[in-house]
Amino acid sequence: MVTLAIHLQGRSRIKQGWVEEGLALLDEAMVSVVGGELDPRVRGLVYCTVIDTCYEFYELRRAREWTNALNLWCDERPQFTGAYSGICRVHRAELLQLGGDWPHAIREAELACDALTKGFAEIAAGSAFYQLAEVRRLRGETKEATELYQTASRYGRDAQPGLALLRLSQGKTDTAAAAIGRALSEAAEVLDRARLLPAYVEIMLAAEQLDEARKGAGELAEIAERYDTTALQAHAAHARGAVQLAEGNPAVALGALRKAWSLWRDLDVPYESARIRILVSQACGELGDDDTAAMELDAARHILQTLGAAPELARIEALSRKAARPNASGLTGRELEVLRLVASGKSNQAIAAELFLSEKTVARHLSNIFGKLNVSSRTAAAAHAFDNGLL
Repeated sequence: MVTLAIHLQGRSRIKQGWVEEGLALLDEAMVSVVGGELDPRVRGLVYCTVIDTCYEFYELRRAREWTNALNLWCDERPQFTGAYSGICRVHRAELLQLGGDWPHAIREAELACDALTKGFAEIAAGSAFYQLAEVRRLRGETKEATELYQTASRYGRDAQPGLALLRLSQGKTDTAAAAIGRALSEAAEVLDRARLLPAYVEIMLAAEQLDEARKGAGELAEIAERYDTTALQAHAAHARGAVQLAEGNPAVALGALRKAWSLWRDLDVPYESARIRILVSQACGELGDDDTAAMELDAARHILQTLGAAPELARIEALSRKAARPNASGLTGRELEVLRLVASGKSNQAIAAELFLSEKTVARHLSNIFGKLNVSSRTAAAAHAFDNGLL
């Protein structure tokens, strides 16, 4: 009873935002668990609750440590082949996915689905099917992932943000934006919002809703500061850098993106690390550093090929084709967008509204355009664009 009380108190402290105190209580409870002092049913309950709490607020190092301990405990007790074994496999699949071993992650998730649908813990079965769907999505197995998200939903597990990200990868941006927006509007708990916000920022950027993406990145940064775990900090830096890149500030974005990459690398999460390097490549390309851009994209490609991440590989190939197209003007993609709108007669204010930028950012882009084209007016810039086929 004392151990149960301590671990529940620790979970409550964390949800209140008192993370250091909460973690200390969870560690205290786990001393009793690993010491073999408790009834097996209590040990299993505390193991699962502590691990769930760690995953909930992205404390990945403790989640890994206690998942490995739970794996060992379950493996040594074949009589626990039901709920605890199945939940153990869900967590094992999550760790394998994060570490980049996707074939084994699929195997563990499939075993978890099988174990948890045999009358032990149907709510946990939803998590198992969701986890299996996530790996299928990352591999580009769209049909299988869709069916698995639907099954997870039948067992009571919300299919977001995974299903929205799947729709985004299919090019169904409006559907993805509506789904993730609905999910976020329903999420009242801070940690539930933290789970959705990285996907929300990514989808809002794809939908060209820059103001919403900026708000999402700001909220995620506040949560990361409050809970201060490495993974949350990595997500927040990733979101911040992606927004800054979309705003036309590649030099500023690089600082946030490099931080995110370093944090994911330290946590040994190759998929997220590779995705960051794609954005780093884009930022370097916009700054005219084509050599570094090519090297970053090649590094990301190598990691994603090893993982079998088909959707992200397709994205890299699209970026590579775009980079290969000649652009004698030397303008970045964003500068070309601004130039085309200038040529159509739009004011800085109208351009800012259409591209979800500030007028200050539009003015800076225009200054860069004038310098690269060696012109001094909007009219001359538009004439250059018409004469050189930039429109």
